[in-house]
Amino acid sequence: MSEKSGDTPADARNVLDERICRLICPIASAMVGVCMTGIGVLRVASTMHARQTFADDLLSVDAVTFLLATLSSYFALRVQSHARLHWLERIADGTFILSMVLLTIACFVITYSLGG
Repeated sequence: MSEKSGDTPADARNVLDERICRLICPIASAMVGVCMTGIGVLRVASTMHARQTFADDLLSVDAVTFLLATLSSYFALRVQSHARLHWLERIADGTFILSMVLLTIACFVITYSLGG
């Protein structure tokens, strides 16, 4: 990977951070929709099977954490301060990973509570 004239390692790191935020923002916002769809499907399935599960609550919390990831990555793209960019980018990373873990846990809860 060749560096352009005037590019420093710090500039390359800032570009990388911006790329990460540009990836997190649309993916996390789409995952909010996935969580909302999951809540709706889960409500229908639990009504049909007459079983209650806390997976819809877990998906609701998950949608909020995906929203936090979306907003923090969006604002990281909008700020001019490099320190604030890195701070918001770390928040976006952390909340995105947490959200994915919560979504996986919700999938297990749904699978084992409604299956069978």
